[in-house]
Amino acid sequence: MAYIEFQNVVKRFGENTVLDQINLSIEKGQLVTLLGPSGCRKSTLLRCLAGLEQVSAGNILLDGQDVTDLPASRRNVGMVFQQYSLFPNLSVEQNIAFGLKMQKSPRRRSSVK
Repeated sequence: MAYIEFQNVVKRFGENTVLDQINLSIEKGQLVTLLGPSGCRKSTLLRCLAGLEQVSAGNILLDGQDVTDLPASRRNVGMVFQQYSLFPNLSVEQNIAFGLKMQKSPRRRSSVK
């Protein structure tokens, strides 16, 4: 069973279909890269996975659970944008840590220096 699964995912903005019947299965631990030019809808697919955009049709499963209609706050999925302009006054580390702090994740120190 795939850890992340897009099943016939469609996303429309008005009359414009930007994702058309996307089917993709990703196994736990698998490294996947979405590669393409600006505007080819990579971020739209990730925003749908994170729950920041609602799909027009199809399903998204995480670890076998259908999360298509779950709000972003209940999916435990985060995104870090290429440009960290959300908080340009913070370092990269602080931008990444922001979401963890909002979730009140326990602070752990790595033994790797």
